[in-house]
Amino acid sequence: MPTRRTPQLAGVAAILAVGLITGIPGPADASASASLHVVHPGESIQQAINAARPGDTVQILAGTYRESVVVTTSELTLRGAGEATVISPGPDTQSGNACARAGHGLCVTGASAHPVTGLRIESLTVAGFTKNGINAVGTDRMTIRHVLARDNGQQGISQEKSTRAVVRGNEARGNGQAGVFLANLSDGEGPAIDTQGTVIAENRLSDNRLGVVVRRARVLSVESNVITGNCGGVFIVGDENVPRAGALTVRQNFVSANNKYCPPNPRLDAIQGTGILLTGAEDTLVTGNRVEENVGSTSMSGGIVLFHSFVGTPNARITVSNNAVLGNGPSDVANRDTGVGNSFTRNQCRVSEPAGQC
Repeated sequence: MPTRRTPQLAGVAAILAVGLITGIPGPADASASASLHVVHPGESIQQAINAARPGDTVQILAGTYRESVVVTTSELTLRGAGEATVISPGPDTQSGNACARAGHGLCVTGASAHPVTGLRIESLTVAGFTKNGINAVGTDRMTIRHVLARDNGQQGISQEKSTRAVVRGNEARGNGQAGVFLANLSDGEGPAIDTQGTVIAENRLSDNRLGVVVRRARVLSVESNVITGNCGGVFIVGDENVPRAGALTVRQNFVSANNKYCPPNPRLDAIQGTGILLTGAEDTLVTGNRVEENVGSTSMSGGIVLFHSFVGTPNARITVSNNAVLGNGPSDVANRDTGVGNSFTRNQCRVSEPAGQC
């Protein structure tokens, strides 16, 4: 059988005895009714998830699993054995589940009225999918930790219509769009969602089109990430919808040499050499970041840039303070917007637009 349902303590003891995994909750952490489902190479992750109940753990041993996976169960832990647990496309995506047919790797599917709550995804790789590595919609209190999302056609880790998430300590590289993408909707219009304190922290994001994209979302933080070698680092994107994107903090990130060239598309100008960009946002604090050597010649190039929304909505009440912004081009800090209440104070920088902002 591809899944094995055993009492939690017996399953943990057996696996630890042969040294296959670490970091499984001990007796003090486990519910008396929780069970452990172990998936070996050649077995189906989806079958194990289908058999699991809230509170259970699905432990995926090292190996390559060629399938797309759908999770709709709350309070579930999906844990691999580190980067050596690889989820990659199956041989025939068209005959697979809805996640496979959409081109995604691992789909978490809830709804606003009935979200998937308390899900944990840990210590595995999602790689090579035509769309998103992890595609989460309609979740609450979801945690994604120690995941490697690489070489996916669109987003590495994507989350929509979701609240109170923690995306921490992951790596996303070589993805066609963002390493981490957070939005109300990926396609379509609508007001910014109140994420109620989502945290995107301590991730390493490189060689993507963009490192982090926050689009039409509010009340969250982007902090302590290392973002290098993308076309652009952090993009905070809003528009004319109300409530607007904003009420968030971008702090203590290292954003360096995001100098790949990404050509224009129908939605955006070309992107190259952009560190942190805000467009159509409000009430946002950008502080304590180190932004260096982001250099390009596009309309959005520079270290920390306020840029007009493509639908004409200006930024409002953006505070850029106490950042080290050096060696960026054409400017370290740039206000290319017409919004009111925006300020640049106490930043370490050399070149600004307009002059006198350093």
